[in-house]
Amino acid sequence: MAQINAALVKSLRDRSGAGMMDAKKALVESDGDMEAAIDWLRAKGLSKAAKKSGRTAADGLVSAVVSDDGKTGALVELNAETDFVARNEIFQTALAQIADLALTTDGTSEALAAAPAPDGDGTVEDMIKRLVATIGENMSLRRSVKLEAGTVAAYVHSVEAPNQGKIGVLVGVNGEGDLTEIARKVAMHVAATSPASATVADLDQELVERERQVLTEQAQDSGKPASVIEKMIDGRLNKFYKEVVLVEQPFVMDPDRTVAKVLEEAGAELVGFAMFKLGDGIEKEEDDFAAEVASMSKA
Repeated sequence: MAQINAALVKSLRDRSGAGMMDAKKALVESDGDMEAAIDWLRAKGLSKAAKKSGRTAADGLVSAVVSDDGKTGALVELNAETDFVARNEIFQTALAQIADLALTTDGTSEALAAAPAPDGDGTVEDMIKRLVATIGENMSLRRSVKLEAGTVAAYVHSVEAPNQGKIGVLVGVNGEGDLTEIARKVAMHVAATSPASATVADLDQELVERERQVLTEQAQDSGKPASVIEKMIDGRLNKFYKEVVLVEQPFVMDPDRTVAKVLEEAGAELVGFAMFKLGDGIEKEEDDFAAEVASMSKA
């Protein structure tokens, strides 16, 4: 019998998209013959992942989880091609396992993908490839992030399963006492307003400069003196900050107070926040059903 080494297994995994244990079994069954092993995987329906990997996965779910001690939170976005698969219990169970695992990594999607799979078979990346083969749609671990603070709270919007939905938010605060409720309320606020940054200092300076240039051109068109124009720009920038900076925004549950004021009165200091909106920034392919039917009629 041919020797089945790690390099051979890796080569088959790269070519077929199969999981580590499936690739090893295929090579054993095929006595180390690579082409025969690929045929074995195809016959077993285990090489689908490679064929489907080019299809756009813009649906799926976002999971927001918090550790038992309430000091660490993680966000994970696992994409699939359709919302039908996102409602699949197998998909949701896998996402729950991956999100819990994210609490133990450095928070990057690269580290999470390379982490040992919860079922002990290869890595998380291998686990997702097996899901693709089982469910029949392309999937991808798009992104993950981890947040640590004295208190971390999570909020999920458009819930599809426990801790899973279309929008996930984490908010971390420091302070004395139980601050879970105020942190969760701020997380709900974040989901509603989508702030660009936590504070003015954190705001992308390129964004600020672009806004300043627009405001400057608008103010100059007014024909007012330079000293007045400068004050107009500062005033409009402050209004801009109230729109895009979390602590400067009017709190959605009490617009008479800013988020900063709400946190201050609760004895909480904002550490940071994170938000994932499902499929944000992904250009989803739209099927031309009429063209598809026409092409079938010509076959």
